[in-house]
Amino acid sequence: MSTMISGLTRGGQEWTPEFVVALKQENCIGCGRCYKVCPRQVLDLVEREVEEDEDEDDEFSDDTAMVMSIANAMDCIGCKACSKVCPKSCYSHAPAALTA
Repeated sequence: MSTMISGLTRGGQEWTPEFVVALKQENCIGCGRCYKVCPRQVLDLVEREVEEDEDEDDEFSDDTAMVMSIANAMDCIGCKACSKVCPKSCYSHAPAALTA
């Protein structure tokens, strides 16, 4: 049986952190808000190639777009700051079990 990671608030209330488990890069606009608020350097800005039919009418479009990626998931502390500032609701979080 696995034990979920939990802690206590300063007031003594039990708290179960929810860790980042997924990021919808197709929704990400690369604004960097989540990167700036993450206290543990969990995220990284990377290039994503744009689909050919996605911007074929735009004569000024680039072939790449910058989006966030989860670079260090094991460093996440479960604060959900990334979700709170994301304007496109790109993040999914879940509680996690203790690992040996």
